[in-house]
Amino acid sequence: MQITNQFQVAQPLEAVWSFFGDVPQVAACLPGTELTTELGDDRYGGTVSIGLGPIKLDFDGGAEITQRDEENRTISVAASGADRKGRGQATLELNASLADAAGGTSVEVAMDLQLSGPAAQYGRGLVSDITAVLLNDFAANVQNRLAAMAEGRDPDQVEQVQAAGGLAIGLRAAGMGLARVVRRLALPYRPEAV
Repeated sequence: MQITNQFQVAQPLEAVWSFFGDVPQVAACLPGTELTTELGDDRYGGTVSIGLGPIKLDFDGGAEITQRDEENRTISVAASGADRKGRGQATLELNASLADAAGGTSVEVAMDLQLSGPAAQYGRGLVSDITAVLLNDFAANVQNRLAAMAEGRDPDQVEQVQAAGGLAIGLRAAGMGLARVVRRLALPYRPEAV
C-alpha cells in the first residue's frame, strides 16, 4: 500500500537534515516506537505498539537506513517486524526528502507499507488514515524537539505527543475518513477522461 504525506518544520534545512541523521532522536519522535538496539552499520532493533480501541498490535523488528543522499537531502529506510502474538507481519520501505520552504523545511514522505496475516484485515482506508495520524504526531514531535535543541534545552525533556493508542487515534482516523466521504458528496461530479 502506497502512502504519501508532507509536512513542514519551522527550522532551517541543515538543522532538520542533521536531526534526521540521528536515528535515536528520530525514533523518539515516532509515537509508539522504542529503539532497543543499535546493531551498527545503520541497522537498529526495536518495537512498535499501535492501539486502536480494543485492538493492540505490538511489533518486534528492525530497521536499516539503506540510502542517504547528502546532496539531495533524501534518506531511505527499510523496516520489518512481526506481531508478538502472531497476528501478522509488516514491512515498510520509506523514502523521505527534505527541501527548503518558506519559514523552514518541507519534508515529503513516501511509504510502501505491506501488512500480512490478521493485521491486513483492517483495510487500506483505515490503515492509511491511522498512518496519517501517526505522521502528524511525528511532525509535531520533530518540531518540538528541534525547537528545544535550537533553544539549548534537552530534547528528551520536551513533552511528546502521546503514543499511538486507545480511542483517540481511532477517532482521529475516523474523522479523516468522514471528511473524505463529505468531500466526495459535496464536490461536483467530474467523470474521468477516457
